[in-house]
Amino acid sequence: MKKKGLELKDLNVQELQDKLKEERTALTKVRFSHTVSPVENPMQLRSKRKEVARILTELRKRELTAK
Repeated sequence: MKKKGLELKDLNVQELQDKLKEERTALTKVRFSHTVSPVENPMQLRSKRKEVARILTELRKRELTAK
């Protein structure tokens, strides 16, 4: 888990926003596919949701340090 935090710290704000958009799109696709037919690995939902939260946390942290 620590690797993901370090990886996000290396990205700039624009890259983080792009990554956030990609992760949210992927989460939406997984949710829709899970609604239609069960996903073979339901932990994908949790991992995508947590990744979105990690990115949002990093963006908020940078916003607070900028002020």
